[in-house]
Amino acid sequence: MHDLFLANSWYYTWMLLPFLIFIARVLDVSLGTVRVIFVSRGLKYLAPIVGFFEILIWLLAIGQIMQNLSNPACYVAYAAGFAMGNFVGICMAERLSLGVVLVRVITREDALPLAEKLRENDYGVTSVDGHGASGEVKVVFTIVPRRELGRLAGLIKECNPQAFYSVEEVGFVEKGVFPLRASWVDTRLLALFRLFRKGK
Repeated sequence: MHDLFLANSWYYTWMLLPFLIFIARVLDVSLGTVRVIFVSRGLKYLAPIVGFFEILIWLLAIGQIMQNLSNPACYVAYAAGFAMGNFVGICMAERLSLGVVLVRVITREDALPLAEKLRENDYGVTSVDGHGASGEVKVVFTIVPRRELGRLAGLIKECNPQAFYSVEEVGFVEKGVFPLRASWVDTRLLALFRLFRKGK
């Protein structure tokens, strides 16, 4: 019985407890990343809810660390959970794809084929003349939902592989022309987030 107790104690101290700390740290860092995204998107009611669970999980993890200061496995698990939490948080942020972005395309070639291609795919396009370091250029602007960024980049490379383009965050946009390709689930999810946006 004594040997069984010691075996269970060793298993808990060096295996189970570090694993639980690792999982808790992954969760709280991931939630922290999502909370920052919600704050930047103006979801002022949703961000505090995520923050509540983030700090609650963190307190549980740090509490176990303080109770097991002589256990180096807990330190390693805590640090590893933080590292993995950053990775998971970034993956979650990419998956959520919240908000809209401004895409600016600069090209020395004729921008008309690119603009027409984007309009055929239901993107709103504004084209202006510009002057760059090497002469006259065309500048094409479009604002798209972040989830459309990959598809848009593919269209740009297809029409003009040598074009320079940049992407900027857009804090707020009203009206405009946007492609309607969201699934039923995406539409309901975005509608839920809009309920928590700033000013609602």
